[in-house]
Amino acid sequence: MRRYPAITFTWLHRPDEAELERLTAHLDNGSLLAVDDLDGEWRAYFGSAAARDEALAMLAGSAHAPQARALDVADEGWAERSQAAIQPVTVGRLVITPPWHEAAVRRRAGPDTIVIVIRPSMGFGTGHHASTRRCLSLLQSTVLTGRSVLDVGTGSGVLAIAAWALGADPVAALDNDPDAVACARENAASNGATGISVLESDLSSDVAGGGESKSYDVLLANLTGATLIAIAARLAARARPGGQLIASGLDTSERPGVVAALGAAGWRESACEIEEGWVGLRLERTATSPTASRGN
Repeated sequence: MRRYPAITFTWLHRPDEAELERLTAHLDNGSLLAVDDLDGEWRAYFGSAAARDEALAMLAGSAHAPQARALDVADEGWAERSQAAIQPVTVGRLVITPPWHEAAVRRRAGPDTIVIVIRPSMGFGTGHHASTRRCLSLLQSTVLTGRSVLDVGTGSGVLAIAAWALGADPVAALDNDPDAVACARENAASNGATGISVLESDLSSDVAGGGESKSYDVLLANLTGATLIAIAARLAARARPGGQLIASGLDTSERPGVVAALGAAGWRESACEIEEGWVGLRLERTATSPTASRGN
């Protein structure tokens, strides 16, 4: 039987759901597989012992860290339990649902409802995180019909599929994780989103959407605050003058630094949504972007 590296957390006073969601996001270094809410404790599962140890080291530096201990857990159905509990998520016109709720969701759907089916896959999003919900919300207030979209770090592909469903064409989705690429391709196909190109790549590669000359009307980047700062100029280089960026994955404390870095790269904030301490931003690429003449 396979065993998974895990961390078990205990608290004197159990935190609320928003605090648990923030903890989950901070633990996710790319190898967090799932979390399990057990009787009296909370457990996070990782893809490798190294990723688990990295998460423990990060927690050790926090003044408000919960009690945490490492262990290896036999797979006794925890993955199935955590995935079976996933319910549909509604954001405006969009409903993100796992396959087992699709029929019921479609029966209740109104004429303007867009249903997107995402099969939960360990480590990739299903629309439940507040940062993903803010991106889905901002997408619906952005003109997308006939506009080109690039989704950077696509994960499950949910944002790329939503953009396509809202009228974007063409849509490219990038991820440097081959498992994420396979997951996103499967989800795109199951939603009939044949116009989405899912590529194993990142912004440092010319594969990212067709070479240095390729630029897009709208970019999506649900990443982390640190990553957004690091790739601010690369994002601008992939955007057409006047293009837009929808970004999330940062919390309110990170917002000033992220907005400053994006501003230095030629992005100007035009909208902001906050949910449970997580920030979603829409930014415009100025015509005088300092990256306008560079293909970095």
